[in-house]
Amino acid sequence: MIAPGEGEALAYDELLAMRVRDALGGIEGLSEKRMMGGVCFMLDGNMICGADRAKAGARRFMFRIGKDNPVAAKLRGGEVVAMGDRKMPGFYFVDEARCADKEFKAWLAAALAFARSLPPE
Repeated sequence: MIAPGEGEALAYDELLAMRVRDALGGIEGLSEKRMMGGVCFMLDGNMICGADRAKAGARRFMFRIGKDNPVAAKLRGGEVVAMGDRKMPGFYFVDEARCADKEFKAWLAAALAFARSLPPE
């Protein structure tokens, strides 16, 4: 896992990033990449999830579970990501305040399963 460099300005929420790092720790092929206004966690080059702080200050996760994933209907607290007017099916924001351990683990498991279904990039 790649950690932020010393003295590096953090544009994302480090506590949320640590929560993801702790949950994913030890999985082979993990990396981190700063993008989309936060930090994204990747498996063999495919995005699993991200952590950021919205402009309004909300602390949130972004999970990539894939388009038309039937698991999405069972997961709670998410909303489809929109970048401007463009919706991004398969990507969901989940507010940290609505993402207790049970929900966090369910979202992360769905995102990890989706990333594992993709060929390495």
